[in-house]
Amino acid sequence: MNKVLILTYYWPPSGGAGVQRWLKFAKYLPEFGWEPIIITVDPAYAAYPVTDDSLAAELSSSIQIYKTPAVDYFSIYKKDKTKIPTAGFANSIDNSLSGKIQRFIRGNFFIPDPRRGWNEFAFKKACEIIEADGISHVITTSPPHSTQLIGLKIKKKYPGIKWVADLRDPWTDIYYYDQFYPTFISKRIDLEFEKNVLRKADRIITIGSALKKIFSSKVPGITRKIDVISNGYDEEDFINVKPSKPDIFTISYTGTLSDAYPINGFLDAVKNFNLIDKPLILRFIGTVSLKQKELILSETKDLNIEFISYVDHTTAVKYMLETSALLLIIPDHQSSRSIITGKIFEYIASDKPVICLGPVDGDAAEILNETGHGITFDYNDSKGISEYLTALNSDNSIKGKSSSKDYSRTELTKKVVSILEGT
Repeated sequence: MNKVLILTYYWPPSGGAGVQRWLKFAKYLPEFGWEPIIITVDPAYAAYPVTDDSLAAELSSSIQIYKTPAVDYFSIYKKDKTKIPTAGFANSIDNSLSGKIQRFIRGNFFIPDPRRGWNEFAFKKACEIIEADGISHVITTSPPHSTQLIGLKIKKKYPGIKWVADLRDPWTDIYYYDQFYPTFISKRIDLEFEKNVLRKADRIITIGSALKKIFSSKVPGITRKIDVISNGYDEEDFINVKPSKPDIFTISYTGTLSDAYPINGFLDAVKNFNLIDKPLILRFIGTVSLKQKELILSETKDLNIEFISYVDHTTAVKYMLETSALLLIIPDHQSSRSIITGKIFEYIASDKPVICLGPVDGDAAEILNETGHGITFDYNDSKGISEYLTALNSDNSIKGKSSSKDYSRTELTKKVVSILEGT
């Protein structure tokens, strides 16, 4: 069986959508003749925003997983070490002087990100495995984008290695980048890191066509080596959970809801819907910023609002299947057209109608249009959202018009194998 070395910072017991992409690929790669060998950070040294112990059961015990130490740079400038910031403070903006100083330090002294404290240890372990097992293919996945610098170093030491760089998010174009107050010099350094990775990787994987365009624009002539492999859903996650229709029309949102996710237009639509005597439950499952929570409560005083803290993946899927409709929000930013949240595919797999707020010409909108599993609205189109809610409430049998099998993890793994075998 062929072997492929996969370097990923996020791995169980880390939770969240970022973990599942390569956890699922690793789960199905052996079915197609590839043995994954994982290098990740030892949880004792890791900086995880959330944990999910249930994900560890996804893999066969035969898969080799190597966990290395790391330097936790977050502890240097983050006073409360129990609160590790998701996406480097993007989901919990503290605009106090102290908060701004912390973000400035993050953006200018830890380039590309503080999790690079893992790199030295991961590189050393990668070299040991490459030489002991005769590894010919290496995959690095990010964020954190510092993981790509390990791939860059491996490629320099072993020029014959076939290196695939998987970039799930934009790098210097990420929507929260400027919140770190990077100086001109810091931006140049970070951009050069990004360009070097794009130049040196043998193949590059992104999750959507808009993100492919962003990376293609950085370095001339690299478009041909960039492939799009979206995130997806695992059919096995839905086998033992039966969908149901709640007695009261319920809209559920799963995941993180930071200040960068515009929700005012949706709240206006919900109020209009409720004013015409149509009962409704609005449920948020996951991490909601304090500012967003206060906004939701102040704007929906007469509604039934539920806030449920972070739950494991199995429970999150259960909530998706026990709702009337699902809410998806794309962060409002110049790169928002390229953002495809991982949960959109599980939303599709749940076969519940999706209310998406974001660019109507973005990648997420394109997927929903293709599958017929929902409608994308401009952030402020409260009238259109309200009309859609009314339609859903009167016909809760609305489902997707086409098969979503193309987004199953097994089908997506076939694409990964095609890239490995063609590199």
